[in-house]
Amino acid sequence: MKFIEFTVHTTTEGSELVADLLWNYTNYGVAVNDAADIIALQRDKSTFWDYMDEDVEERISAPRDVLVKCFLPVDIAEENIRGIEADLSDLRGRSEGFVPLGTLETGRREIEGDDWINVWKEHFRPLHIGGRVVVCPEWIAYKPAPGEVIIKLDSNMAFGTGEHETTAMCLEFLQEYLQEGDTLVDVGCGSGILGIAGVKLGAKFAYLTDIDYVAVQSAAHNAEINGVSEKVCVARSDLLEDANICGEVMTANITADILCRLCGSIPKNLKAGGTLILSGIIASKLAQVIDAYTAIGLEKIAERRRGEWYALAFRKN
Repeated sequence: MKFIEFTVHTTTEGSELVADLLWNYTNYGVAVNDAADIIALQRDKSTFWDYMDEDVEERISAPRDVLVKCFLPVDIAEENIRGIEADLSDLRGRSEGFVPLGTLETGRREIEGDDWINVWKEHFRPLHIGGRVVVCPEWIAYKPAPGEVIIKLDSNMAFGTGEHETTAMCLEFLQEYLQEGDTLVDVGCGSGILGIAGVKLGAKFAYLTDIDYVAVQSAAHNAEINGVSEKVCVARSDLLEDANICGEVMTANITADILCRLCGSIPKNLKAGGTLILSGIIASKLAQVIDAYTAIGLEKIAERRRGEWYALAFRKN
């Protein structure tokens, strides 16, 4: 299968925003190439990188663009590229004065998709998140340490591998607030990683929703390979249509604008005293999200930041 590799030139500060935008148009992967990541590894004294030249920082320290790439099937690439370019223009307008985005120059080339997927699989390794969760590719054998919970993923089809800061923070909050026997509700489930993790951390059941058909299929598949299908219900929907389905914990890792739009609907599926975990929030939208949810009676109990992203935890009193 052939793909168009579509590239956006941006900055370190803007790379996550651009990557998040591109995820709206592809289920086949987004990659960020940033020289600052190499410099950070060079400066990390806790780890010895024996394959890195000593003068690498000097050689790459000159200002350079960050390249954010996504992969689009050839047959729908032109339509998606028009949408991406329109959204990039909108992003520049909304981010002006807040986040430097660079040129946002774009480029494209045709590639063989199967080659890229194989390379992606070669480089994706188990991720340790929080004290208990290990996100592990389905094709890699991993022996857990005592107390570890393994989440197996075959997720080249939908967002949610644990690598993104927003997913990692949600997984950390789940380990803090989810109790044995809770019911978990996840809005915008992507790969299903949060719902599957919830069940493996002790939830008795997880209800997952997403508006994307591929995400729903991916989440159902991942629930099956983790052996939790009987405790997971995946539905293609904006939200749960049945208000009688309530959980002690809810998660929504989407975008700040959508979180604000859904603030009147999300809490209907959260029990009194329950915990709501939100992420996908950039700094310029943080106060807006907090105000929206405190205005409907929820109490903010925790805030976490990683890179350019925030996660919040609320309690329904």
